[in-house]
Amino acid sequence: MRYDKTFNLEPALATEWELVDGKFWRFKLREGVKFHDGADMTADDVVASFKRAADPDSPLKGNMPLFKDIRKIDDHTVEIDVTTPSSLFLNDITNIFVFDADWLKDNNTEKPTSYDSGAEGYATTHTNGTGPFKLESRKPDAMTVLLVNDGWWDEKKHNIDRLEYIPITSAATRIAALLSGEVDVIDSAPIQDLERLKADPNVKVISLTELRTVFVAFNRRETLPSGAENPFNDLKVRQAFELAIDRDLINQRIMRGLARPSGSLIAPDIAGYAPELDTYEPADAEKAKALLEEAGKSGLAFTYTCMNDESINEEDWCQGIGNMLSRAGFAPSIDMAPRAVQSPKRSKGETEVFNISWANEPTLDAFSLLSQVLATKEGAYGVSNYGGWSAPELDELVKQAAQATDPAERLKLEAAALKVAKDEILLIPLHQQPIAWATSAKVESIDLRADNKARHWFTVVGQ
Repeated sequence: MRYDKTFNLEPALATEWELVDGKFWRFKLREGVKFHDGADMTADDVVASFKRAADPDSPLKGNMPLFKDIRKIDDHTVEIDVTTPSSLFLNDITNIFVFDADWLKDNNTEKPTSYDSGAEGYATTHTNGTGPFKLESRKPDAMTVLLVNDGWWDEKKHNIDRLEYIPITSAATRIAALLSGEVDVIDSAPIQDLERLKADPNVKVISLTELRTVFVAFNRRETLPSGAENPFNDLKVRQAFELAIDRDLINQRIMRGLARPSGSLIAPDIAGYAPELDTYEPADAEKAKALLEEAGKSGLAFTYTCMNDESINEEDWCQGIGNMLSRAGFAPSIDMAPRAVQSPKRSKGETEVFNISWANEPTLDAFSLLSQVLATKEGAYGVSNYGGWSAPELDELVKQAAQATDPAERLKLEAAALKVAKDEILLIPLHQQPIAWATSAKVESIDLRADNKARHWFTVVGQ
Protein backbone atom coordinates (compact mmCIF):
# COMPACT_ATOMS: atom_id res chain seq x y z
CA MET A 1 0.00 0.00 0.00
CA ARG A 2 1.10 3.58 -0.50
CA TYR A 3 -0.35 7.10 -0.33
CA ASP A 4 -1.29 9.06 -3.42
CA LYS A 5 -0.67 12.79 -3.72
CA THR A 6 -3.66 13.58 -1.47
CA PHE A 7 -2.73 10.98 1.18
CA ASN A 8 -5.39 8.51 0.14
CA LEU A 9 -4.46 4.84 -0.02
CA GLU A 10 -3.71 3.27 -3.37
CA PRO A 11 -2.37 -0.09 -4.59
CA ALA A 12 1.37 -0.70 -4.75
CA LEU A 13 2.74 -4.23 -4.39
CA ALA A 14 -0.78 -5.35 -3.48
CA THR A 15 -3.46 -4.86 -6.10
CA GLU A 16 -6.49 -5.98 -4.06
CA TRP A 17 -7.33 -6.45 -0.39
CA GLU A 18 -10.31 -7.40 1.72
CA LEU A 19 -11.13 -7.92 5.39
CA VAL A 20 -12.32 -11.50 6.00
CA ASP A 21 -14.65 -12.28 8.92
CA GLY A 22 -13.33 -9.19 10.75
CA LYS A 23 -10.23 -11.20 11.66
CA PHE A 24 -7.68 -11.03 8.87
CA TRP A 25 -6.80 -9.12 5.71
CA ARG A 26 -6.30 -10.99 2.45
CA PHE A 27 -3.99 -9.34 -0.07
CA LYS A 28 -3.57 -10.20 -3.74
CA LEU A 29 -0.01 -9.39 -4.79
CA ARG A 30 0.98 -7.71 -8.03
CA GLU A 31 2.40 -10.21 -10.51
CA GLY A 32 5.52 -9.63 -12.58
CA VAL A 33 7.30 -7.49 -9.95
CA LYS A 34 11.06 -8.04 -9.79
CA PHE A 35 13.65 -7.11 -7.20
CA HIS A 36 16.62 -5.02 -8.20
CA ASP A 37 18.73 -8.15 -8.65
CA GLY A 38 16.14 -9.65 -11.03
CA ALA A 39 14.49 -12.10 -8.61
CA ASP A 40 10.70 -12.40 -8.72
CA MET A 41 8.70 -10.95 -5.81
CA THR A 42 6.35 -13.51 -4.27
CA ALA A 43 4.36 -14.10 -1.09
CA ASP A 44 7.46 -15.63 0.55
CA ASP A 45 9.16 -12.22 0.39
CA VAL A 46 6.17 -10.41 1.89
CA VAL A 47 5.94 -12.93 4.75
CA ALA A 48 9.66 -12.63 5.54
CA SER A 49 9.54 -8.82 5.43
CA PHE A 50 6.53 -8.48 7.73
CA LYS A 51 7.96 -10.96 10.23
CA ARG A 52 11.21 -8.98 10.23
CA ALA A 53 9.36 -5.68 10.77
CA ALA A 54 7.31 -7.18 13.64
CA ASP A 55 10.33 -8.71 15.39
CA PRO A 56 10.71 -7.60 19.06
CA ASP A 57 14.03 -5.93 18.15
CA SER A 58 12.58 -4.04 15.19
CA PRO A 59 12.16 -0.25 15.49
CA LEU A 60 9.19 -0.65 13.11
CA LYS A 61 7.14 -2.96 15.31
CA GLY A 62 5.37 0.04 16.83
CA ASN A 63 4.20 0.99 13.33
CA MET A 64 2.08 -2.17 13.28
CA PRO A 65 0.33 -2.33 16.67
CA LEU A 66 -2.61 -4.23 15.15
CA PHE A 67 -0.46 -6.92 13.48
CA LYS A 68 -0.64 -10.49 14.81
CA ASP A 69 0.69 -12.87 12.17
CA ILE A 70 1.10 -13.41 8.43
CA ARG A 71 0.88 -16.49 6.22
CA LYS A 72 1.30 -17.43 2.57
CA ILE A 73 -1.76 -18.79 0.75
CA ASP A 74 -0.15 -19.07 -2.68
CA ASP A 75 2.66 -17.32 -4.55
CA HIS A 76 0.58 -14.16 -4.96
CA THR A 77 -1.73 -14.21 -1.93
CA VAL A 78 -1.03 -13.53 1.74
CA GLU A 79 -3.28 -13.27 4.76
CA ILE A 80 -2.51 -11.11 7.79
CA ASP A 81 -4.15 -11.67 11.15
CA VAL A 82 -4.97 -8.51 13.10
CA THR A 83 -6.07 -7.76 16.64
CA THR A 84 -8.99 -5.64 15.43
CA PRO A 85 -10.89 -5.10 12.17
CA SER A 86 -9.92 -1.42 12.12
CA SER A 87 -9.00 -0.16 8.65
CA LEU A 88 -6.11 1.76 10.29
CA PHE A 89 -4.02 -1.33 9.67
CA LEU A 90 -3.95 -0.42 5.97
CA ASN A 91 -2.47 2.99 6.82
CA ASP A 92 0.06 1.35 9.13
CA ILE A 93 1.60 -0.82 6.45
CA THR A 94 2.36 2.02 4.04
CA ASN A 95 5.73 2.20 5.80
CA ILE A 96 6.55 -1.52 5.62
CA PHE A 97 8.74 -2.27 2.60
CA VAL A 98 9.43 -5.65 1.04
CA PHE A 99 12.79 -7.44 1.08
CA ASP A 100 13.77 -10.46 -0.99
CA ALA A 101 13.54 -13.40 1.44
CA ASP A 102 16.41 -15.26 -0.21
CA TRP A 103 18.58 -12.13 -0.17
CA LEU A 104 17.91 -11.72 3.57
CA LYS A 105 18.86 -15.35 4.19
CA ASP A 106 21.94 -15.32 1.95
CA ASN A 107 23.28 -12.24 3.74
CA ASN A 108 22.43 -13.37 7.28
CA THR A 109 20.13 -10.40 7.84
CA GLU A 110 16.75 -12.07 8.38
CA LYS A 111 16.59 -10.41 11.83
CA PRO A 112 16.51 -6.63 12.22
CA THR A 113 19.30 -4.68 13.88
CA SER A 114 18.76 -2.32 16.81
CA TYR A 115 19.52 1.30 15.92
CA ASP A 116 19.55 2.38 19.55
CA SER A 117 22.22 -0.16 20.47
CA GLY A 118 24.38 0.92 17.55
CA ALA A 119 24.24 -2.54 15.97
CA GLU A 120 24.70 -2.84 12.22
CA GLY A 121 23.99 -5.62 9.76
CA TYR A 122 24.31 -6.21 6.04
CA ALA A 123 21.03 -4.34 5.45
CA THR A 124 22.44 -1.24 7.15
CA THR A 125 24.43 -0.37 4.02
CA HIS A 126 22.88 -2.66 1.36
CA THR A 127 19.40 -3.28 0.04
CA ASN A 128 17.51 -5.12 -2.66
CA GLY A 129 14.03 -3.71 -3.14
CA THR A 130 11.40 -3.27 -5.83
CA GLY A 131 11.33 0.53 -6.04
CA PRO A 132 12.06 3.06 -8.80
CA PHE A 133 15.70 3.48 -7.80
CA LYS A 134 18.28 0.87 -6.83
CA LEU A 135 21.22 1.28 -4.50
CA GLU A 136 24.68 1.55 -6.02
CA SER A 137 26.56 2.44 -2.82
CA ARG A 138 25.94 3.70 0.69
CA LYS A 139 28.38 5.47 2.99
CA PRO A 140 26.03 7.03 5.60
CA ASP A 141 28.37 9.90 6.53
CA ALA A 142 29.58 10.61 3.01
CA MET A 143 27.26 9.74 0.12
CA THR A 144 24.45 7.40 -0.87
CA VAL A 145 24.08 6.75 -4.58
CA LEU A 146 20.93 5.43 -6.27
CA LEU A 147 20.51 4.51 -9.93
CA VAL A 148 17.30 4.37 -11.92
CA ASN A 149 15.58 0.97 -11.92
CA ASP A 150 14.52 0.47 -15.52
CA GLY A 151 12.63 -2.67 -14.49
CA TRP A 152 10.33 -0.85 -12.04
CA TRP A 153 6.77 -2.20 -12.08
CA ASP A 154 5.13 1.24 -12.08
CA GLU A 155 4.83 3.96 -14.74
CA LYS A 156 7.94 6.13 -14.89
CA LYS A 157 7.10 9.83 -14.36
CA HIS A 158 10.60 11.14 -13.56
CA ASN A 159 13.64 11.71 -15.77
CA ILE A 160 16.39 10.95 -13.26
CA ASP A 161 19.20 8.52 -14.05
CA ARG A 162 21.16 8.94 -10.82
CA LEU A 163 20.50 10.29 -7.32
CA GLU A 164 23.31 11.31 -4.99
CA TYR A 165 22.47 12.03 -1.35
CA ILE A 166 25.25 14.02 0.29
CA PRO A 167 25.02 14.76 4.05
CA ILE A 168 26.03 18.39 4.68
CA THR A 169 25.50 19.28 8.33
CA SER A 170 26.47 22.95 8.02
CA ALA A 171 23.55 25.09 6.87
CA ALA A 172 25.86 27.67 5.29
CA THR A 173 27.72 24.96 3.38
CA ARG A 174 24.41 23.45 2.18
CA ILE A 175 23.32 26.81 0.78
CA ALA A 176 26.72 27.38 -0.83
CA ALA A 177 26.52 23.96 -2.48
CA LEU A 178 23.10 24.83 -3.92
CA LEU A 179 24.13 28.27 -5.15
CA SER A 180 27.31 26.91 -6.77
CA GLY A 181 25.42 24.17 -8.59
CA GLU A 182 27.16 21.38 -6.67
CA VAL A 183 23.72 20.08 -5.61
CA ASP A 184 20.27 20.54 -7.11
CA VAL A 185 18.12 20.19 -3.98
CA ILE A 186 18.65 20.84 -0.27
CA ASP A 187 16.34 19.91 2.57
CA SER A 188 16.29 21.66 5.93
CA ALA A 189 16.87 24.97 4.23
CA PRO A 190 17.60 27.36 7.15
CA ILE A 191 14.48 29.37 7.86
CA GLN A 192 16.55 32.47 8.61
CA ASP A 193 17.86 32.39 5.02
CA LEU A 194 14.59 31.77 3.16
CA GLU A 195 13.99 35.38 2.15
CA ARG A 196 17.51 35.66 0.73
CA LEU A 197 17.03 32.42 -1.18
CA LYS A 198 13.63 33.51 -2.51
CA ALA A 199 15.27 36.65 -3.92
CA ASP A 200 17.71 34.61 -6.02
CA PRO A 201 16.30 33.97 -9.53
CA ASN A 202 18.27 30.73 -9.77
CA VAL A 203 16.63 29.23 -6.68
CA LYS A 204 13.15 27.93 -5.91
CA VAL A 205 11.98 27.71 -2.28
CA ILE A 206 9.25 25.34 -1.09
CA SER A 207 8.07 25.93 2.48
CA LEU A 208 5.11 24.65 4.47
CA THR A 209 4.12 23.53 7.95
CA GLU A 210 5.00 19.93 8.64
CA LEU A 211 2.67 17.31 10.10
CA ARG A 212 5.29 16.88 12.83
CA THR A 213 4.62 18.30 16.30
CA VAL A 214 7.57 19.03 18.59
CA PHE A 215 7.24 18.30 22.32
CA VAL A 216 9.04 18.65 25.62
CA ALA A 217 8.75 15.47 27.68
CA PHE A 218 9.56 14.32 31.20
CA ASN A 219 11.09 11.27 32.79
CA ARG A 220 8.11 9.90 34.72
CA ARG A 221 9.67 6.87 36.37
CA GLU A 222 9.57 6.58 40.15
CA THR A 223 13.14 7.82 40.41
CA LEU A 224 15.46 9.81 38.17
CA PRO A 225 18.56 8.16 36.62
CA SER A 226 20.53 9.50 39.61
CA GLY A 227 18.30 7.51 41.97
CA ALA A 228 16.69 10.66 43.38
CA GLU A 229 12.94 10.94 43.83
CA ASN A 230 11.32 12.15 40.61
CA PRO A 231 9.84 15.67 41.02
CA PHE A 232 8.18 15.55 37.58
CA ASN A 233 5.59 13.09 38.86
CA ASP A 234 4.01 16.10 40.59
CA LEU A 235 1.38 17.61 38.27
CA LYS A 236 1.98 21.09 39.71
CA VAL A 237 5.63 20.91 38.66
CA ARG A 238 4.60 19.99 35.13
CA GLN A 239 1.99 22.77 35.11
CA ALA A 240 4.61 25.28 36.24
CA PHE A 241 6.98 24.03 33.55
CA GLU A 242 4.39 24.51 30.80
CA LEU A 243 3.40 27.96 32.07
CA ALA A 244 7.01 29.06 31.87
CA ILE A 245 7.27 28.35 28.13
CA ASP A 246 6.32 31.19 25.78
CA ARG A 247 5.40 29.37 22.55
CA ASP A 248 4.56 32.58 20.72
CA LEU A 249 7.90 34.20 21.54
CA ILE A 250 9.74 31.06 20.36
CA ASN A 251 7.86 31.25 17.07
CA GLN A 252 8.49 34.97 16.60
CA ARG A 253 12.15 35.11 17.63
CA ILE A 254 13.52 31.67 16.74
CA MET A 255 11.19 30.17 14.12
CA ARG A 256 10.80 33.47 12.19
CA GLY A 257 7.02 33.22 12.50
CA LEU A 258 6.97 30.11 10.29
CA ALA A 259 6.02 27.50 12.92
CA ARG A 260 2.50 26.90 14.19
CA PRO A 261 2.42 27.27 18.00
CA SER A 262 0.22 24.49 19.30
CA GLY A 263 -1.72 23.47 22.35
CA SER A 264 -2.75 20.33 20.48
CA LEU A 265 -0.71 17.14 20.56
CA ILE A 266 -1.41 16.58 16.86
CA ALA A 267 -1.51 18.81 13.80
CA PRO A 268 -4.87 19.91 12.35
CA ASP A 269 -4.31 17.70 9.29
CA ILE A 270 -4.13 14.52 11.41
CA ALA A 271 -7.34 12.51 11.88
CA GLY A 272 -8.45 12.82 15.51
CA TYR A 273 -7.58 16.52 15.81
CA ALA A 274 -10.01 18.37 18.10
CA PRO A 275 -9.98 22.19 17.90
CA GLU A 276 -11.14 22.51 21.52
CA LEU A 277 -7.89 20.86 22.65
CA ASP A 278 -5.74 23.24 20.62
CA THR A 279 -5.45 25.87 23.35
CA TYR A 280 -2.75 26.99 25.77
CA GLU A 281 -2.42 29.57 28.50
CA PRO A 282 -0.20 32.57 27.82
CA ALA A 283 3.23 32.16 29.38
CA ASP A 284 3.36 33.53 32.93
CA ALA A 285 6.69 33.27 34.76
CA GLU A 286 5.29 34.59 38.04
CA LYS A 287 2.35 32.20 38.06
CA ALA A 288 4.72 29.34 37.20
CA LYS A 289 7.04 30.35 40.04
CA ALA A 290 4.12 30.39 42.49
CA LEU A 291 3.03 26.91 41.40
CA LEU A 292 6.57 25.62 41.81
CA GLU A 293 6.73 27.09 45.32
CA GLU A 294 3.36 25.53 46.10
CA ALA A 295 4.78 22.16 45.10
CA GLY A 296 7.78 22.77 47.38
CA LYS A 297 10.19 22.61 44.44
CA SER A 298 11.56 26.16 44.15
CA GLY A 299 14.97 26.20 42.50
CA LEU A 300 14.42 22.72 41.02
CA ALA A 301 17.64 21.67 39.29
CA PHE A 302 17.55 19.20 36.41
CA THR A 303 19.24 18.37 33.12
CA TYR A 304 17.44 19.21 29.90
CA THR A 305 18.68 16.93 27.11
CA CYS A 306 18.58 18.57 23.66
CA MET A 307 19.86 17.77 20.18
CA ASN A 308 21.43 20.16 17.73
CA ASP A 309 20.51 18.17 14.62
CA GLU A 310 17.03 16.70 15.11
CA SER A 311 14.22 19.30 15.11
CA ILE A 312 14.34 22.63 13.27
CA ASN A 313 16.36 25.23 15.26
CA GLU A 314 16.26 22.94 18.31
CA GLU A 315 19.55 24.22 19.66
CA ASP A 316 18.21 27.78 19.75
CA TRP A 317 14.76 27.07 21.19
CA CYS A 318 16.22 24.73 23.81
CA GLN A 319 18.42 27.54 25.05
CA GLY A 320 15.41 29.86 24.95
CA ILE A 321 13.28 27.45 27.00
CA GLY A 322 16.15 27.10 29.46
CA ASN A 323 16.13 30.88 29.99
CA MET A 324 12.34 30.95 30.38
CA LEU A 325 12.47 28.18 32.99
CA SER A 326 15.19 29.99 34.90
CA ARG A 327 12.97 33.07 35.17
CA ALA A 328 10.18 30.85 36.54
CA GLY A 329 12.23 29.47 39.44
CA PHE A 330 13.72 26.34 37.83
CA ALA A 331 17.46 25.70 37.57
CA PRO A 332 17.97 23.84 34.28
CA SER A 333 21.27 22.65 32.85
CA ILE A 334 21.28 22.20 29.08
CA ASP A 335 22.88 19.02 27.74
CA MET A 336 23.35 19.69 24.03
CA ALA A 337 24.82 17.19 21.58
CA PRO A 338 24.06 15.50 18.23
CA ARG A 339 21.29 12.97 17.85
CA ALA A 340 23.78 10.11 17.62
CA VAL A 341 24.84 10.91 21.19
CA GLN A 342 21.49 11.92 22.70
CA SER A 343 19.04 9.49 21.13
CA PRO A 344 20.41 6.44 22.98
CA LYS A 345 20.13 8.33 26.29
CA ARG A 346 16.51 9.14 25.50
CA SER A 347 15.53 5.62 24.47
CA LYS A 348 17.28 4.05 27.48
CA GLY A 349 15.53 6.34 30.00
CA GLU A 350 18.77 8.10 30.96
CA THR A 351 17.33 11.61 30.72
CA GLU A 352 15.36 13.88 33.08
CA VAL A 353 13.70 16.25 30.60
CA PHE A 354 14.03 15.78 26.84
CA ASN A 355 12.49 16.60 23.47
CA ILE A 356 10.59 14.40 21.08
CA SER A 357 8.69 15.01 17.87
CA TRP A 358 5.99 12.99 16.14
CA ALA A 359 4.40 13.22 12.69
CA ASN A 360 1.88 10.36 13.15
CA GLU A 361 3.27 8.55 10.15
CA PRO A 362 2.53 6.35 8.44
CA THR A 363 -1.01 6.18 9.84
CA LEU A 364 -1.82 9.93 9.61
CA ASP A 365 -4.16 9.36 12.52
CA ALA A 366 -3.96 10.25 16.24
CA PHE A 367 -3.84 6.53 16.98
CA SER A 368 -0.17 6.65 16.02
CA LEU A 369 0.82 9.07 18.80
CA LEU A 370 -1.62 7.51 21.26
CA SER A 371 -0.49 3.93 20.73
CA GLN A 372 3.23 4.42 20.19
CA VAL A 373 4.10 7.35 22.46
CA LEU A 374 1.37 8.12 25.00
CA ALA A 375 0.27 4.57 25.89
CA THR A 376 1.92 2.60 28.69
CA LYS A 377 4.89 0.64 27.34
CA GLU A 378 3.66 -2.92 26.90
CA GLY A 379 3.96 -5.21 23.88
CA ALA A 380 3.38 -3.27 20.65
CA TYR A 381 2.13 -0.25 22.63
CA GLY A 382 4.32 2.54 23.99
CA VAL A 383 7.29 1.63 21.80
CA SER A 384 8.43 5.28 21.86
CA ASN A 385 7.27 6.00 25.42
CA TYR A 386 10.74 7.13 26.47
CA GLY A 387 9.62 8.70 29.74
CA GLY A 388 7.92 5.69 31.32
CA TRP A 389 4.62 7.56 31.81
CA SER A 390 1.39 5.67 32.35
CA ALA A 391 -2.22 6.86 32.32
CA PRO A 392 -4.63 3.89 32.75
CA GLU A 393 -7.63 5.92 31.58
CA LEU A 394 -5.81 6.80 28.37
CA ASP A 395 -4.73 3.17 27.84
CA GLU A 396 -8.32 2.00 28.07
CA LEU A 397 -9.52 4.60 25.56
CA VAL A 398 -6.72 3.68 23.15
CA LYS A 399 -7.67 -0.01 23.31
CA GLN A 400 -11.30 0.88 22.67
CA ALA A 401 -10.24 3.03 19.70
CA ALA A 402 -8.28 0.09 18.30
CA GLN A 403 -11.42 -2.06 18.42
CA ALA A 404 -13.73 0.55 16.91
CA THR A 405 -14.94 -0.31 13.41
CA ASP A 406 -16.85 2.96 12.99
CA PRO A 407 -14.36 5.74 12.09
CA ALA A 408 -16.49 8.40 13.82
CA GLU A 409 -16.52 6.38 17.05
CA ARG A 410 -12.76 5.85 16.82
CA LEU A 411 -12.09 9.57 16.40
CA LYS A 412 -14.32 10.35 19.39
CA LEU A 413 -12.36 7.91 21.57
CA GLU A 414 -9.05 9.30 20.31
CA ALA A 415 -10.09 12.86 21.18
CA ALA A 416 -11.03 11.71 24.69
CA ALA A 417 -7.63 10.04 25.08
CA LEU A 418 -5.83 13.16 23.84
CA LYS A 419 -7.71 15.20 26.46
CA VAL A 420 -6.41 12.88 29.19
CA ALA A 421 -2.88 13.34 27.87
CA LYS A 422 -3.31 17.12 27.74
CA ASP A 423 -4.79 17.37 31.24
CA GLU A 424 -2.05 15.16 32.68
CA ILE A 425 0.64 17.02 30.69
CA LEU A 426 2.21 13.79 29.51
CA LEU A 427 3.86 15.92 26.81
CA ILE A 428 4.09 19.68 26.29
CA PRO A 429 3.42 20.51 22.61
CA LEU A 430 5.46 23.46 21.36
CA HIS A 431 4.61 23.79 17.68
CA GLN A 432 4.18 22.10 14.35
CA GLN A 433 7.53 22.91 12.84
CA PRO A 434 8.10 24.54 9.46
CA ILE A 435 9.91 22.68 6.72
CA ALA A 436 11.69 24.23 3.78
CA TRP A 437 13.39 22.83 0.74
CA ALA A 438 15.29 24.78 -1.87
CA THR A 439 16.07 23.69 -5.41
CA SER A 440 17.96 25.04 -8.36
CA ALA A 441 15.78 26.63 -11.04
CA LYS A 442 16.42 23.69 -13.36
CA VAL A 443 14.37 21.38 -11.11
CA GLU A 444 11.09 21.63 -12.98
CA SER A 445 8.91 19.62 -10.60
CA ILE A 446 9.37 17.84 -7.28
CA ASP A 447 6.73 16.24 -5.06
CA LEU A 448 7.20 17.52 -1.51
CA ARG A 449 4.44 17.18 1.08
CA ALA A 450 3.74 17.94 4.72
CA ASP A 451 5.18 14.54 5.70
CA ASN A 452 8.61 15.86 4.58
CA LYS A 453 9.32 12.95 2.25
CA ALA A 454 10.55 13.53 -1.27
CA ARG A 455 9.05 11.11 -3.79
CA HIS A 456 11.65 11.41 -6.49
CA TRP A 457 9.78 9.14 -8.86
CA PHE A 458 7.86 12.35 -9.68
CA THR A 459 10.93 14.60 -9.99
CA VAL A 460 11.70 16.18 -13.37
CA VAL A 461 14.95 18.05 -13.98
CA GLY A 462 15.61 20.30 -16.98
CA GLN A 463 18.90 20.65 -18.80
